[in-house]
Amino acid sequence: MIQLRKAGLRDISSMQSLVVSKVSDGTILARSDDEVATNIRSYMVALDEDKIIGYMALHIHSSRLGEIRSLIVEERYRGKRVGKALVESAIDEANNIGLEEVLVLTYLPKFFQKLSFKEIDKSDIPEHKIWADCIKCLHFPICDEISLVYKV
Repeated sequence: MIQLRKAGLRDISSMQSLVVSKVSDGTILARSDDEVATNIRSYMVALDEDKIIGYMALHIHSSRLGEIRSLIVEERYRGKRVGKALVESAIDEANNIGLEEVLVLTYLPKFFQKLSFKEIDKSDIPEHKIWADCIKCLHFPICDEISLVYKV
């Protein structure tokens, strides 16, 4: 049975191992162990038994805007609603802390659209996401990710 829980510092190594291939192909932005540790409270992990099979972070940009980052599910668990459970946990958390919108930049817009996210033009990103992350991307400055927003 798949379970979700907040990530802990002891999870960082497993999280980094899970995301390696998606970082190398530029699908997910590389984050150092120290950066993950600094933001560990933002992460939720999905587990099968005691093994991390997926995770994501809900990063807070402002008192009204959060962003889902680094959503990853181990390939053999895709299509089994693990990603959906992680995103729904982020939306629940966003609602509980009082955010108004949750942003995502993704190459899989249909996945998020099924969860009621609406596509927006990048120039309409609420309060302009902190673009400092983008400079670290393999695809910078030609961004072909799709931006979507969920109204909490």
